[in-house]
Amino acid sequence: MGGVTLVTMTATPEPPLWVGNASGFYGDRIAAVHEMLTEGPVDVLTGDYLAELTMAILGRDQLADPGRGYAKTFLRQMRETLRLVMERGIKVVTNAGGLNPRGLADQLTELAEQLDLEPRIACVTGDDLLHRAEELGLGAPLTANAYLGGFGIAACLDAGADIVVTGRVTDASLAVGPAISHFGWTRDDLDALAGATAAGHVIECGAQATGGNYAFAPELVADGHDLDHPGFPLAEISADGSSVITKHPGTGGAVTTGTVTAQFVYEIAGARYPGPDVTTRLDTVELTQEGPDRVRLSGTRGEAPPPTLKVGLTGLTGFRNEYDLLITGDGAREKAAWAERQIRAKLEHRKPGELRFDFHPAEDPAGRTQDAATSRLRVTARDHDARTIGRGFGAAAVEIALAGYAGFHMSAPPRSARPDGVAATHELVTVEEVEHTVILPDGERVAVAPSARFQDLAAVPEPPLPAPPPEGPRRRAPVGAVLGARSGDKGADANLGVWARDDAGFAWLAHELTVEKLQELLPETADLEVTRHLLPNLRAANFWIEGILAPGTARREGQDPQAKGLGEWLRARQTDLPEALLP
Repeated sequence: MGGVTLVTMTATPEPPLWVGNASGFYGDRIAAVHEMLTEGPVDVLTGDYLAELTMAILGRDQLADPGRGYAKTFLRQMRETLRLVMERGIKVVTNAGGLNPRGLADQLTELAEQLDLEPRIACVTGDDLLHRAEELGLGAPLTANAYLGGFGIAACLDAGADIVVTGRVTDASLAVGPAISHFGWTRDDLDALAGATAAGHVIECGAQATGGNYAFAPELVADGHDLDHPGFPLAEISADGSSVITKHPGTGGAVTTGTVTAQFVYEIAGARYPGPDVTTRLDTVELTQEGPDRVRLSGTRGEAPPPTLKVGLTGLTGFRNEYDLLITGDGAREKAAWAERQIRAKLEHRKPGELRFDFHPAEDPAGRTQDAATSRLRVTARDHDARTIGRGFGAAAVEIALAGYAGFHMSAPPRSARPDGVAATHELVTVEEVEHTVILPDGERVAVAPSARFQDLAAVPEPPLPAPPPEGPRRRAPVGAVLGARSGDKGADANLGVWARDDAGFAWLAHELTVEKLQELLPETADLEVTRHLLPNLRAANFWIEGILAPGTARREGQDPQAKGLGEWLRARQTDLPEALLP
């Protein structure tokens, strides 16, 4: 009997889907789209243009012209690159549609005709709830948009779309949707969806994943990385949802476990990261430096999504005007009080709804330079009527220029009032109350069915603490000697993420940077509700600070209305640190 040779066939792994991002916000680097298309291969190019503040800006645009409401810069970028997109067969997925995705899709069609091109364009709608706001108990906002998921994007790509324009979807959905379409995932593939969500979250803010806004940027520069012009990130997403975060070879910036961690702890709350398609367990993500500019994301677990969708609401809070009076030399507080009395008297018959005087003392009233010797009195007015705080408000200060304190001068002449900050809030509506719909390239409208199973959100139990840091001598030093940080706004609240670069640093973070310690280091948070969430896999913690930006984005008093510098303030604060952790 002849011998039989058995040959075992090993399946070739499906190649990853290369998803690049070329925009982190409305106003990001215009040239990034062209750069991403020409600096290396990419299968899908995404662009994130929407933030809470952006939605209000687009809402204001649409009040002036109902045909607007989308990110106009995207059209400019497509004018320069659409031919390249079509020649290379690259799919484009963007939320630049804002409040008017169909309007942007129509504009793209006109642009394509001018260029003698025929891209198949689809759009995702149903997020805009403004016309139903009162019915849904959302009040009377300027904008009201539900955060949709990736399955609508996938439906458009499945129908052959070359370009998919959305309104408000979750930022990560721009990457998740193409992965759903490419790999054929269903709503039951929770771990894969969660893995793609993690990848999408990392690349959604553009160059923040490649060294931008990075707490330890000087170290990257010292290692030879060019941070003056960082490249934009790529996610190589695999069929199981794992991914590698990278960038095109030869571009600036760096992709390290540090830069990826910094983006991971940005704009999150706790270990459960809820979305419309999946709840991603951020505490399960593992990061591995695979090589230069290659960080693998693996192990991400997913759970069924919650039965509700987040709705972002924005509204304008009126009008604002301000100016600075500059006060040089000695007696600055007395001079400021004098100017305040005079200005209040001038405005007695035309009082703004809100009038503030904030004194900022000089570095040294007898300083070696005049700038160092100059104090500042900031005068701020707010009112619902722009005329009340228009140029006449500034003229009240000009009138006392020759009749007030010695050395009177202003930082700028009077100007007109401008729209005040945005009050941004979030509400929840049930999934059934939102009509997630896609308009396919042939014009057919198709409803996108929601998930068939849901799971209510619950707090993740506090993970066990690592062994405490060893006893030993301590030295007063800035927190930033041990920890990196990144912070930002979420409506009236702020997220402050911190991370350590080694286990010893995380032990100090876990045991000693408690809520109480944070409130001691950042006195502005002392009277606020603060919650800490530990993420041991990332050697990180996230602090959720409620109400620090009340009533919402870009409305907080002070110089940082979106809490972008909050993390760097924490890193500059000094405390007693174990000498073993210090250089």
